[in-house]
Amino acid sequence: MWKLKRKVVCSALLASGLLTSSMMTSAEQTSSISSQSNLSIENCHVDGIKEQIKCGTLTVPENYQLPAGQQIDLHFTVLPAIDNSNNKIPLMFLAGGPGQAATELAAMLRNRFYEVRKTHDIILVDQRGTGQSSQLKCDDEAFTAQSVYESLTFDFEVSEVQDCIADFTQDLSQYNSENAIRDFDAVRGALGHDKINVYGGSYGTRAALIYMRMFPESLNSVVLDSVAPLDMRIGLFGQSGARSYELLLSNCQAEESCQKAFPNLDQDYQKVFAELVAKPVELSIPHPRLGTATKLIIDADKFVSTIQQQLYSLTGRSMMPLVINQAAQGNFMPFVGVLAQADEKQPRGSVYTNLLMNIACNEDFPLIAEQDWQADASNQFARNISHRGVRLVCPLWPKYRPEASFYEPVNSDIPTLILSGNLDPVTPPENGERADQMLANSRHIVAEHLSHIVAVNDCGVGLVAKFIDELDLEGLDASCLAELPAETFMTSLNGNT
Repeated sequence: MWKLKRKVVCSALLASGLLTSSMMTSAEQTSSISSQSNLSIENCHVDGIKEQIKCGTLTVPENYQLPAGQQIDLHFTVLPAIDNSNNKIPLMFLAGGPGQAATELAAMLRNRFYEVRKTHDIILVDQRGTGQSSQLKCDDEAFTAQSVYESLTFDFEVSEVQDCIADFTQDLSQYNSENAIRDFDAVRGALGHDKINVYGGSYGTRAALIYMRMFPESLNSVVLDSVAPLDMRIGLFGQSGARSYELLLSNCQAEESCQKAFPNLDQDYQKVFAELVAKPVELSIPHPRLGTATKLIIDADKFVSTIQQQLYSLTGRSMMPLVINQAAQGNFMPFVGVLAQADEKQPRGSVYTNLLMNIACNEDFPLIAEQDWQADASNQFARNISHRGVRLVCPLWPKYRPEASFYEPVNSDIPTLILSGNLDPVTPPENGERADQMLANSRHIVAEHLSHIVAVNDCGVGLVAKFIDELDLEGLDASCLAELPAETFMTSLNGNT
C-alpha cells in the first residue's frame, strides 16, 4: 500500500548526519546469523483470531556487519495450516508500504488466505521499524494530537519534524530494504525451513524481488501482486493515479445508471478542484464518531488525496462519482463520510510512516530528477499531490545510500506468478509486464476489473493457492478473473446502484 498522508510528513524528519548504507552481501552472513540467533516461540492468541496460533521473536543484529553490536527483536506470528501439513512448504507474507507490520494483518489474512492455509503455514514477520520489531516511533504531541478533521494534508512545521526525528534511538541507516530481507531469511532459517514460498503485495513485491536476488536458494516460488519493480520511485504516482481516475470516468460513462446520474463527472471534479484552490471550504460538522461539534477545513490537497486513496479499492471507487458530484453541488457531507474512515491514529495494518519515509527518502528520492517530478505532475487529476510529502520531508531526513547494484534488474528462474489489477492507481499493469520480461520462469496475469492487490478477491487468492501447490504457470486457469464483472457505482445518497 503506497500511501502518503499528513502523518507521514509529520512523523518524518531529520536527525542530521550522513548515514551510510551497509549493502548486504551473501547467504553466508545470514547462515551465520541464524546459527547465533535467539529464537523464542510459543502458543498465543491475537486480536481477531479465536484459535491458537504461534507467536515468536528472533533476536538479530541491528547492523549485520556488526553481529556483536546492538541487537533488535523481530516479532513474528505463524498461522498454522488447517490440516497440520507440517511437510508442506510454508508461505511467508511480505507486507506493503513500505511500513506495514505483517502481524497486524493476521486476522485479515487468516480469512482472506483460507485456501492457502488449508495446507500451508503462513509466516508473518513485522519488518524492522514497524509493529513490535524495533518500531521507529515518534511520540511528539504535535503529531499524535492531529486528526483528519483538525489538520490539513501538509500542515506542519519543519521544527516539529526535526524534533520527531531526534526522538529515534535506532541507527536509521540499518532500517533499509536489504536488511529487512536478511531478517526475513533469518526467521525462515530459525524456524527450520530449507525453503519457503513468498507472497509480496505492493511494496512487498519489491521486497520479494530483493529476496530473489539475495537468497534464491531459500525460495520455492514467488508471487508478486501489484508490482513495484526496483526502478519504480516512491512518490511518483501522478501519472498512474491519473490513469486510474480516467478509467473511473470511462467506466462510469459505460454504465447506464452512472452515466445518467453523472453525465459531466470530470467537469464536476475540475470545478470542485478549482474552487478549493481559490478558497478552502470551512464546515462545522458533528464529529462522525464522537458527535461533538467539529470544525473541518477542506482544501484542494485534502480533497484530491482522499479521493486518490479511494481508487485503491472497488468499494472506494464505487462511491467516488457520487462524492464528486455532491461536492460540485456544495454538499461535502458524503466526502466527510469517506474522510471518517481515516479517523484513527494508527489503525492496525496501516503504514508506519517513519519507516516509509526512511526508505523512500534514501532508496527512491535521490534518484528522482526535477524533470521526473514535472513529467509526473503533468496530469489533470492529482497533479503533484503525491510529491508533496517526500519533497518536503526528504531533504531533512538522515541519509544512507544503497549501492548502485541495488537498482539492477533481478534475473531469476524461480517460478514466479505476477498479478496486476488494471484499475490500480499506483502499480499499473505495465509494472508487472516489466517484471515478467526480466524473469525467466514467470507468468503475468492482469485482472481487468480489479484495482490494487488482486489477492483481495477470492479468485485471486485461489490462483495463489493453486500456484504454490502445483508450480504450473502455464496450466494455471485464470478464467475466473476474466469473468469478474465491471465495476459498479453508487448513484444516489440512498445507496442504490
